[in-house]
Amino acid sequence: MTQDSTVHSVLWMRVLSGIQPSGQLHLGNYFSMMRQMIHYQDREELFCFVASYHALTTVFEKEKLEEGIRNAVLDFLALGMDPDRSTFWVQSDVPEVAELSWLLSTSITVPQLELGHSYKDKIAQGISPSGGLFFYPILMAADILAFGGEKVPVGKDQKQHLEFTRDIAGRFNNRYGEVFVIPEPEIGKEVAVVPGVDGRKMSKSYGNAIYFFAPEKKLRKTVMGIVTDSTGVDEAKDPENSVLYQIYCLFLNEEERQELAQRFRTPGTGYGHFKQELFERIMETFADARKKREEMAADPGFLKDVMRKGSEKARAIASQYLDRAREAVGLKYL
Repeated sequence: MTQDSTVHSVLWMRVLSGIQPSGQLHLGNYFSMMRQMIHYQDREELFCFVASYHALTTVFEKEKLEEGIRNAVLDFLALGMDPDRSTFWVQSDVPEVAELSWLLSTSITVPQLELGHSYKDKIAQGISPSGGLFFYPILMAADILAFGGEKVPVGKDQKQHLEFTRDIAGRFNNRYGEVFVIPEPEIGKEVAVVPGVDGRKMSKSYGNAIYFFAPEKKLRKTVMGIVTDSTGVDEAKDPENSVLYQIYCLFLNEEERQELAQRFRTPGTGYGHFKQELFERIMETFADARKKREEMAADPGFLKDVMRKGSEKARAIASQYLDRAREAVGLKYL
């Protein structure tokens, strides 16, 4: 815990995470990140944001970005994000982060940034990366350091970016004094890669995602389209090599998973029946959230009020860290 009580609560560990508003959120987003964030509200000091600035590296249509931000906010609130128990905001509603990213940019080298996995991947694919993609790790560092994030849940693919954040904070502190908290990564181990309907990692870009807030008929069609082999109803099925089984297990405890595996191995039940069961389980799991989301979507005034309050809470923290950083480098306000 940081000992700076003027900027940071001393009650719980401060956890920070964000998600890009690049479209509808799917089961992969939910099980790998969103569910975890909701649970953190009960045991840590949660800071969570919709990464609208970051989305500008991939979303270039105004209407698409606006809709993506709105959907991400609605999804989180419907699933249980409580603005009274957490700090929840849209990244671009806190401009202090953008200014801080510039101050931090002098604490990382170009050769370091050229080692960024996302940047290198784009180069390898023959894509001409934007400056925004190149400086992505610096903005991510500002997202974390502007709020005194102590613990940052990240996937293995984001671990390098968090290491950049730690390097930036350490270099800045060594140069100017102790201004920033050095964050620690929390690499989730309990959730494996969530497979899509075709067996690959669930991803919007692969077109294989299951969107839990989709209209009922569309959701059912997606679930019924999960790839399966040609094993017949009267034949035993192999759960270990079944995409359907892997997705179904996301909603089950260990005892239920063993029971499902046994049912797969016992002839007499077809894949279509298991898919229908999975569809019903998804609808049951998200029934309350689907209803809540529909109600909130019909009240845009409510949504704006919630996000305004969230940005005010976030700016109250970010402005303190920005003020300290400005003063440390010699940009003290007159």
